[in-house]
Amino acid sequence: MADPTPENNEERESEELETAAGAEADIGEASAAEAESPTEELSLEEMVAKLEADLADAQDSALRAQADAANVQRRAEQEIDKARKFALDRFVGELLPVVDNMERALSAATDSGAEASISEGLELTLKSFMDALKKTGVEIVDPQGEPFDPQLAQAMSMVENPDVEPNTVIAVMQKGYTLNGRLVRPAMVMVSKAAE
Repeated sequence: MADPTPENNEERESEELETAAGAEADIGEASAAEAESPTEELSLEEMVAKLEADLADAQDSALRAQADAANVQRRAEQEIDKARKFALDRFVGELLPVVDNMERALSAATDSGAEASISEGLELTLKSFMDALKKTGVEIVDPQGEPFDPQLAQAMSMVENPDVEPNTVIAVMQKGYTLNGRLVRPAMVMVSKAAE
């Protein structure tokens, strides 16, 4: 057994302190090694990757919402524009028989040899009426001599005519009209056909 002298006690305390310091150093190194271990890095990397994915999803959702809002606004503007352009559709349809009657009256007045003033008055009235319609976007469909187009005209009859190409409009019985490019009434026409 060693002497319990003060020198021995100091040595023993010194050894115990060194051992304790060494153990603390080993524990510190171990926890530092654990902090830098690949499992910790992977979980941090996974968290960063997850957050980046969440951010990308949020940005994508925001872009989609912005695009949807722009599409809704564009569609609403188109509907408003369409409503504005074609609001007169029914009104124009009601006025067209008046134009037809004026044209017939003018034709009858000219054929019967009536006074020139009546004929001239009808012509001026019809012209001013047609100018007013044109200002609202109404255009005449008069396909005389043109190839038959079923989108703009309705064939009332087909007649053999060797002087023109088959499927050509040879007579317009009633003019058609469009409103801002949309057909309001098709033209009533007679179409040529090939000889049998």
